[in-house]
Amino acid sequence: MSAPRIMVFSRTTGYRHDSIPAGVGTFLRLGAEHGLAVRATEDPDELADGLPGSAAVVFLSTSGDVLTDEARRVLRAFVADGGGFVGVHAASTTEYGWPWFGETLVGTVFDGHPDLQPGVVQVEDHDHPATAHLGDRWEFTDEWYNFATNPRDRVRVLAAADETSYHGGRMGADHPLVWCHERAGGRSFYTALGHSEECFADPDFRRHLLGGLTWAAHLPGDAGGSPA
Repeated sequence: MSAPRIMVFSRTTGYRHDSIPAGVGTFLRLGAEHGLAVRATEDPDELADGLPGSAAVVFLSTSGDVLTDEARRVLRAFVADGGGFVGVHAASTTEYGWPWFGETLVGTVFDGHPDLQPGVVQVEDHDHPATAHLGDRWEFTDEWYNFATNPRDRVRVLAAADETSYHGGRMGADHPLVWCHERAGGRSFYTALGHSEECFADPDFRRHLLGGLTWAAHLPGDAGGSPA
């Protein structure tokens, strides 16, 4: 039986994170460790060619308009047919002109961030492979994304930001950071974390990504239950 195929897409036309190579390397290592065939690209035509038959696609800190019309069509059909989606960090800054991507697939869109700084992630749901290994409070250093709307009524929130633990939060006491849903057909998982190379060196963060991917792609070991 062939290994499940995972596409990792990291094209940027806006801000480009220096951590992208570390992120790609992390997914390649996770693939090697867990029997997944990971294929990384920044070519939207290669993405469109590779999506059919894949278990999931990862948008890794993509930014701006990164897809062709054909790639949009293939992505939407892929997810509608049950394909998994994982959005990491700046994936919420992607395809602003295509509401289906930000509002439906990801769940909401980015609306600024304070300076990189330590803070606390409040884990709300431990019954998901992306958060099952974490305690109730996870100390982390990141950019603590704000969002244009609160997605809570549309998604299953797994973790939120404790705005009292850092400066620059604008969403108040209810500030989702990590969530999942099946509103687009297949499973969609998003984490706002992952700005720096140091994030990808963190074993807890790598396990967080693996859990999100495992759930989104229906891989063995998924114990995440149903989405929102």
